[in-house]
Amino acid sequence: MASTGQFSAETFDVEGAYAQSFGALPNKSVISNPFQDIDARTNIKSAYSTGLKAHTTESGGAGTAGYAMIPIFVDPKIVDQTRKYTPMVELIPRVTNKGLFADYNVITAKGGAFTRAEDSALTETNTTYDRKSTAIKFLYAVGRVTGQSKAGQPSYVLMGMQPGSGATGPFSDQGAPNAKQQEVLVKAREMRELQENLIINGNATTSAISGNPNGTEYSGIVTLMGTTNKVDKNTTALSLGDIDLAVQYAFDDGGRPNLAVASSSAYTDLLGLLNQRIGYMQSQENMFWGFSAVTLNTMVGKIPVIPSMYLSNTSGSKAIYFLDLSVVEMRVLQDLTYEELAHTNDSDKFMLKIYEALIIRNTAFCSFIGEIA
Repeated sequence: MASTGQFSAETFDVEGAYAQSFGALPNKSVISNPFQDIDARTNIKSAYSTGLKAHTTESGGAGTAGYAMIPIFVDPKIVDQTRKYTPMVELIPRVTNKGLFADYNVITAKGGAFTRAEDSALTETNTTYDRKSTAIKFLYAVGRVTGQSKAGQPSYVLMGMQPGSGATGPFSDQGAPNAKQQEVLVKAREMRELQENLIINGNATTSAISGNPNGTEYSGIVTLMGTTNKVDKNTTALSLGDIDLAVQYAFDDGGRPNLAVASSSAYTDLLGLLNQRIGYMQSQENMFWGFSAVTLNTMVGKIPVIPSMYLSNTSGSKAIYFLDLSVVEMRVLQDLTYEELAHTNDSDKFMLKIYEALIIRNTAFCSFIGEIA
């Protein structure tokens, strides 16, 4: 049933009511006259219906990336899904180096002291020295940013770009106010991860990292240790006795290991053993390197153990290395350096570079447990 409403002459909006029905048509316009073939009611109805139509997500039609009236709001945080921890870069002492080779001397044999009777003839004994030499290698990361990218890209936050709170602390976010700064930060991270990989797996003869020409890497811990002081598990499970034996090997050769690095799988194997015999492990404590770590009580004292993302987790290839850091050095000819390259087209090209090489002055001061199942 239709009905009529009440209104007040004082508040009635004449112009609004007219516009609601007839839009912008002037007053006294003819909207229908069959004798003159005039019928504007269809157009008025269409305009009226358009005015009443709901505003939806599809209003305005398709845009360049979705619907025209609704812009795309991109999260300003970028997550590096390939990130890796790089504790060894921080833990191994970095030592300046002059020249393209890290040269150092070692004593390989001593003639030895002796006893004699009174007034006996005394003959000197000979000490044997040897010169060791390791070539400095050259690490690069190259980037290029176009002018259009610099002009059009907003600022972003690279999540987890910088490791914080010591060598094994959590990653912290890093702001990138423009495209070039973002690319420089990413390339710096690439350099860090290359260093960590080389420290563990580098091979100066046959490159261990895909894409590196043979002879361009420096040898890392795995290559330098070879089979020296190896506790060979021969694809059997790790035991706590293996730890004692490996440390003893280094001790008997004059070493005092003060850091252990393990594959993550071997690390969890170790935790399982320690949880069964808590006497081997104290609660996590702050070490002088500035991070907390599981600590082994051994014949040479406490040894912190850290997991590595670059050691193999394959059964039969897992390992734990015990390092005497008094003989482990990263020799540095030139530390991380930024340098602009040639201006190519409408773009800025740049590189980051490091000249360095890892040395272990005496691998017999270190040891490892290898081929863990």
